[in-house]
Amino acid sequence: MTQADRRPRILVVDDNAGLVANLSEILEEHGYVVHGAGSCARALEEAAAGFDVALVDLRLPDGDGTALAPRLKDRSPDGEVVLLTGFATLESAVAAVRAGACAYLVKPCATQELLATVEQAMRQVRLHQEKRELSRRAQMAEKLAAVGSMTAGLSHEIRNPLNAAALQLTVLERRLQKLSRESQPALLEPLQLVKDEIRRLDHILEDFLQFARPREFAPRPVSVAAVVAKVLDLLQGEAERRGLEIRRDLAPVPPVAGDEERLRQVLMNLALNGLDALPRGGVLEVSCRLEQPDAPEVAIFVDDTGPGVPARVRERIFEPFFTTKAAGSGLGLSIVHAIVTQHGGSILVEEAPGGGARFALRLPRAA
Repeated sequence: MTQADRRPRILVVDDNAGLVANLSEILEEHGYVVHGAGSCARALEEAAAGFDVALVDLRLPDGDGTALAPRLKDRSPDGEVVLLTGFATLESAVAAVRAGACAYLVKPCATQELLATVEQAMRQVRLHQEKRELSRRAQMAEKLAAVGSMTAGLSHEIRNPLNAAALQLTVLERRLQKLSRESQPALLEPLQLVKDEIRRLDHILEDFLQFARPREFAPRPVSVAAVVAKVLDLLQGEAERRGLEIRRDLAPVPPVAGDEERLRQVLMNLALNGLDALPRGGVLEVSCRLEQPDAPEVAIFVDDTGPGVPARVRERIFEPFFTTKAAGSGLGLSIVHAIVTQHGGSILVEEAPGGGARFALRLPRAA
């Protein structure tokens, strides 16, 4: 489910069970997901899962609503708090503002007043989300500019010495192979290590170049099942070597509009990312389907049974140079995001149904 499709989550905090039930019924009829709590302690437990708007009574059995409000916002920084009170006074209004509430309602409140206040709070929530997204895009743009300015120099100053070194190592390898068989292993082993490191540096440089200078894009109809099959067939041997299982669940879907080579790169990167996160005996599954019969996009899911991606990492995982791995450029998932965006699609990191991480990729259908 995309962020745009997610139903807003409302938290109603009041020790009057009847009032909580009434408010829940009204709000649920208008498309909100409602959770109730009768105490401060229970409200903090519910808030751990996040909320969009919290309706909080001023007086609760184990505390005060004005003291609870900032603690709730700490749990869900983008959420808004509306305080509920039985008596509207200047003091209660000032207390609501000081507590960080965006509004307060007098109990019992009319249905239209309740809905209008919640919608007002939701506008604030959406504004917070938009500001955060704009800030994230600005940071990515700055890093992209930095990559672009480095590209020309990197291409010449690094690739040429790497190519020269790789050539000389090949010459050296041929000479070592002419020695006696007994002496070859001790000499060829460190040579192979150096060759592998040069290859890794070359891949990192290629990431820089591709990220800074994306190729022109001419979309054509691409079969999702065919691309997924090619990628998973290539990775099957590596998965078996690591003691991992690869599964595929490919429902019949229409072609997507894209570039097959680049989409293969996206899926290869995501699949390798999933394999790297798995302990021995883990499972990687790639599936595709139409989430609705007339959906304009094809959904592709890359699920793993690993430890998952912490919430604090999810927000940054597609940023250039951000990585949780000891080695690598930190550009792999940034390139994935750039390719998907170029295709007019979207990609999110979620929790997989069976635990672990899910990369949810949605691409527009071909015309």
